[in-house]
Amino acid sequence: QVQLVESGGGLVQAGGSLTLSCAASGRTFSNNAMGWFRQAPGKERLFVAAISWSGGSTYYADSVKGRFTCSRDNAKNSVYLQMNNLKPEDTAVYYCAAHYSGSYYYPSAYNYWGQGTQVTVSS
Repeated sequence: QVQLVESGGGLVQAGGSLTLSCAASGRTFSNNAMGWFRQAPGKERLFVAAISWSGGSTYYADSVKGRFTCSRDNAKNSVYLQMNNLKPEDTAVYYCAAHYSGSYYYPSAYNYWGQGTQVTVSS
């Protein structure tokens, strides 16, 4: 059974930091690009970041560029999202996903998803 499990979410004050982890099991994703998305209540799921299979290329939404860093450890079948200088508007459920085909920026390009982890940033 293929699973992606996110962890590391929580409540943090504005300006604080969190690191999200996504651990994969059931198969290796070392040949897949991986992505992070977030979804606030009542809103659509939006792209946050993506990383190529090798980790050599990363992509970020403009809203998080310079504050968030995506990395991966293929030996651990894991992907990470370091989030610094968090803002209240970063509050959302964060999902990791394995890329299948198409643009990294759209949820439809991913075929495996985690269950999400809540990030809440207080002002």
